[in-house]
Amino acid sequence: MSEYETIIQTVALTMGVAWASGINLYAAIGALGLAGAFGYVDLPPTLEVLQDPGVILGAGLMYCVEFMADKIPGIDSSWDALHTFIRVPAGALLAAGAVGDITPALVIAAGVVGGGITTATHATKAGARALINTSPEPFSNWGASLGEDLAVFAGLWAALQHPVLFLSVFFLFLLLLCWLLPKLWRGAALVFRKIGHWLGFVSDAPGERQLQDLQRLWQEGLITPDEYHAALARFRTRVGKSSPSPG
Repeated sequence: MSEYETIIQTVALTMGVAWASGINLYAAIGALGLAGAFGYVDLPPTLEVLQDPGVILGAGLMYCVEFMADKIPGIDSSWDALHTFIRVPAGALLAAGAVGDITPALVIAAGVVGGGITTATHATKAGARALINTSPEPFSNWGASLGEDLAVFAGLWAALQHPVLFLSVFFLFLLLLCWLLPKLWRGAALVFRKIGHWLGFVSDAPGERQLQDLQRLWQEGLITPDEYHAALARFRTRVGKSSPSPG
């Protein structure tokens, strides 16, 4: 294998394991461990511990737990919230281990980049699940969960067997992520705010949020004073709420 191919494979494995960890950490660990144990791939020495039967068994057990929790609306979001403190550091460690024992600087750099990728994919999954949970039927949760698991297995397979293809698709995924993630989290924030209202944790008076948004637009210069006063008059008429005008 040429030096170029070795570099491509190392980069693909580093990015692949970080990406997969943000979606389903236990599936990623189990898949890599089994692939290494059965000789389908040669893992770097720093990741050979994943081939240990105890590690594979533990990952398999936790994968089964996540497989069930991921199918229940509400429970899946709670599971994702808890795993913010598990997936991200684990993804960083796996990414650092994927580069092998080359130089400490490269290991640290891989861990930092890998942790960022794991965070982004985890946030995307958590945000998407929060929006999916607004649907009353459970089938969308089941479909999303199964699709995520299949994506993890297929992505790791591509990273190990077709690294150039994986890196090409991964680059497109990052571009999509830059566009999609802010929208997902705005939608998720709206969902959590509504839940807060239902549970009594958020007690904004009716129309208070709209009034604050209107005042923010005026203060940031996005609307003129005349537009502000016209909108404020319509607001008062609609909700019967008085508010001081900005000076």
